[in-house]
Amino acid sequence: MAARLGRLAGERPVVLALPRGGVPVGYEIARALGAPLDVIFVRKIGVPWQPELALGAVVDGADPQMVIDEVLVRELRVRQDYIRDECARQLAEIERRRVLYHGNRTPVSVKGRTVIVVDDGIATGATMRAALKGLQGAGAARVVIATPVAAQDTLDRLEVEADEIVCLHVPEALMAIGMHYLDFTQVEDGEVIALLEEAHGWERGMPSDGAGSAP
Repeated sequence: MAARLGRLAGERPVVLALPRGGVPVGYEIARALGAPLDVIFVRKIGVPWQPELALGAVVDGADPQMVIDEVLVRELRVRQDYIRDECARQLAEIERRRVLYHGNRTPVSVKGRTVIVVDDGIATGATMRAALKGLQGAGAARVVIATPVAAQDTLDRLEVEADEIVCLHVPEALMAIGMHYLDFTQVEDGEVIALLEEAHGWERGMPSDGAGSAP
């Protein structure tokens, strides 16, 4: 993945990873490109009886944005009060993670920069679409989606929302992201914190673009 994105190094990109699974992937990309690494806080809103199936997602920011698959909502007859309550619950989890992952550190600014948004895989695309929506008002000059594996129909939908997509593997039928990894052990908060702290260490030697806030 880092090799495919290497041509962007001259643009001095920012790498934003979707926690938690996207962080180890984003770390390797950022390290190879000599780019700052940060997280973009997005949480999936799962179907009540099948939490891994994304009904939508919410992304944090001054004005939190929610992306909902209205067709799926109607087909599964999911109640609006569930969506509202789940959105509030996920925003609370985002706030917990923000304090845990960032501490007193200022988030990386994306204004005027090429932003590489990384996840460990994209199935329905709900979380990625929410992330892109959150970036719309952040002033990024260019947005590139990077993922090791994704569903083709999802990539087709995302094409209109990003400037470029880099995906290593598009299976004929994407049943589960974990099926395409030799090791898909859940990434814990401690690993995310350690990788962000290590990346922040190498960022201190980079030219400053001024402080700012990621969404």
